[in-house]
Amino acid sequence: MLATIRSLGLTGIEPFAVTAEVSVSQAMPGFDIVGLPDAAVRESRDRVRSALLHSGYPFPDGRIVVNLAPAGVRKVGSLYDLPILIGLLSAQGILPEPQNAIFLGELSLSGEVRSVDGVLPMLLGAAGLGISSAFIPAGNAAEASAVQGMTVYPVAGIGELVCFLRKETTLLPVSDCAFEEAAGPPLADFSDVKGQQVAKRALEIAAAGGHNVLMIGAPGTGKSMLAKRLPSILPEMHPEEAVETTKIYSAAGLLPPGVPLIRNRPFRAPHHTVSTAGMCGGGSIPRPGELSLAHNGVLFLDELPEFQRPVLEALRQPLEDGTLTLSRAQARLSYPSRFTLVAAMNPCPCGYFGHPTRSCTCPEARIERYLDRVSGPLLDRIDLHVEVLPVGYDLLSSRRQEETSAEIRARVTNARGIQDRRFGGLGIPCNAEIPPPMLPRFCPLSPDADALLRKLFDRLSLSGRAYDRILKVSRTIADLDSSGQIELEHLNEAVQYRSLDRKYWNRHR
Repeated sequence: MLATIRSLGLTGIEPFAVTAEVSVSQAMPGFDIVGLPDAAVRESRDRVRSALLHSGYPFPDGRIVVNLAPAGVRKVGSLYDLPILIGLLSAQGILPEPQNAIFLGELSLSGEVRSVDGVLPMLLGAAGLGISSAFIPAGNAAEASAVQGMTVYPVAGIGELVCFLRKETTLLPVSDCAFEEAAGPPLADFSDVKGQQVAKRALEIAAAGGHNVLMIGAPGTGKSMLAKRLPSILPEMHPEEAVETTKIYSAAGLLPPGVPLIRNRPFRAPHHTVSTAGMCGGGSIPRPGELSLAHNGVLFLDELPEFQRPVLEALRQPLEDGTLTLSRAQARLSYPSRFTLVAAMNPCPCGYFGHPTRSCTCPEARIERYLDRVSGPLLDRIDLHVEVLPVGYDLLSSRRQEETSAEIRARVTNARGIQDRRFGGLGIPCNAEIPPPMLPRFCPLSPDADALLRKLFDRLSLSGRAYDRILKVSRTIADLDSSGQIELEHLNEAVQYRSLDRKYWNRHR
């Protein structure tokens, strides 16, 4: 007797079809699973056997062979428990073989159906394959409600599923997800930050145009405090961005229970001891790393020079392309990784090089070695370089009300609205992502601004990438002023954010 049950798997965050072929024959008892299963899949034998017996259903006495096709693709995780169990019941004639339906779920020994990772990206892939219905764990019902175009049934135990497939009872499908703003945890507000108007302005520009920021300053000047408040001024995610972000967190197993969609932009702040695999993702069981978990949000790297050199160099492709590609012996994975990078660092190991009141104790050679940990190509990919200076007593003790995040966010949202109208239908999310061939079209310069940029290009020895990024930052500053073209004052401000490399990295040239 043979039964064929459909399921799914994940490679990175991309789903692929899996067919569980279950054969029960009159032979020496045995239970084999083939098709490149990992340890969790092989252990399904014991979970399925116990779940059947404790739920009152017979376990076949003969030889059982389960083939998870395609046999050349590795299967990982416990999500194949449910399709194997349904296949055994169908092969025994206890259930009719389901048609055009997929099954996902881990089984407890008592027959409960437990939640698994990656349900949202798998169901979105199933909807594209024309699957009409899916049976998933009840614990994954919230994320499954974001899937359109198919009927999804949440299952708490195999008893209710068997009764439904026998048409003895009904199961309520998950309701469609209404995209509404969910109340998240309160965000830190910019009104808490005294002074630092230059850094606040730079972060406003970064939020308005999706630009990357590097803050350099002595310890205690507020770099981390400023970075942690950036999410409070970012615009709301579009529904498509929310689905993309939720897919990544679902595949990584980091989606909070009961959350249908992640609506707050992610803020990731990995420690400087993070490995390359932890930052990029991958591993024996492919998982998204920090670069992908920050997709559509903020990646904050504090103490930038303390990160390992390979970890920092791994940033270069995502900063340029918005995707991260990992090539491994068994698979080639691509993760979306479009984020706003906010990096913070001291100007030297002791932290006081260039400080207005404290003396630096570092030898010159040590300062150069420290700064050289941040490579020129990586520095060139960061749009805004900001020096964060110490705040004096008068400012710290002042009771003057600082500008709130809500006030800054209103300007950011207005600038993003201008960009949405400008790039409508082109697939460009913000100014930072304007392709170089489209810069002349979207970044027109006034005659005075064009003359200044022509002079600065040779005087500052700008690279082609630096030229492009100055134009994009200028475009964002003009959008904040609701200006159709880039004026001289917009360009002047953008150029100021490219000067710190000459103060620190190229000060002897």
